Amino acid sequence: MPASQLRQLREIGMPLPTISRFFSASAAEAVRLIDDQVAKVSAEASGIQQAAATLKASLSEGACITLCVLPGPVLAAAVDQVLATTTHDPEIPVLAGVRLEADPDAIALTATDRYRLATRTLVPSQPSAASWAGTLAGDDLQAATSRLRRSPTVTLEAGERTLNLRTADGTATPCRLLTEVFPDYKLLIGSLPAVTHRVTIETQQILKALERAPEKIGLRVADGQPSLLVPDAVVALNGTATGSDLTLWFELTTLYPALSHALGSDLMLDLRGPDQPATVRSADEGDLTTLVMPCRTGPS
Repeated sequence: MPASQLRQLREIGMPLPTISRFFSASAAEAVRLIDDQVAKVSAEASGIQQAAATLKASLSEGACITLCVLPGPVLAAAVDQVLATTTHDPEIPVLAGVRLEADPDAIALTATDRYRLATRTLVPSQPSAASWAGTLAGDDLQAATSRLRRSPTVTLEAGERTLNLRTADGTATPCRLLTEVFPDYKLLIGSLPAVTHRVTIETQQILKALERAPEKIGLRVADGQPSLLVPDAVVALNGTATGSDLTLWFELTTLYPALSHALGSDLMLDLRGPDQPATVRSADEGDLTTLVMPCRTGPS
């Protein structure tokens, strides 16, 4: 056992003096030493990755195009909202990225994990200087959000390999551009069937109900009223619904993030049938839109 543990400790890069402490420590102290080492290695890896991205950006600084200027806190909030829809899939690495599309009037951030799709639209303080599109590494965006949040303005500068986020103090944080093809979400949106039901519900009420929900939840429309189906209970929701009686089932891990990141006190859900994506957006603040895919059956 000690020989195996020694080999594993060296594999995570633990220094020899710390290893000596590990073998004489209590179980709780040994766990803390492992966690400290993992945190240290993770921080070093993140720093190396950021330094490499900065170095790459410096190789093509002359090719940068200034796209627009956005309020830092607003951009940071939008990044948080769409990042909730990314996923790390080794077979499809681009699903960990965020698509950014700039045109003269708006900036759109889009992400998808194949079961959800989120799009947030931002209006820059001045029209975008150029039309541009690229897929940004989600990990880089996530690492930059705390810095963006503290800056009143952020200038977006597009280069050949990175998109630089330049804060008000002049610091440029590069986000790597992914080379994989981003899913054609516009084709998906354009091929959606017509909306058959519209449900309006209170955001906090449904989120509170979902906190105690099982793995699968039913959303029922009956007699113009929405409700949630959970084991042995029907939870009436404050709101309204149009259309004939309908029940859809969702995975909790798919539905809850989509609802929790929505804007506003009331949510609007556009439904198209039990096997078609549902559109989730605020009833009064429509610049964040999420598509949520139902599951095929309810709990067994």
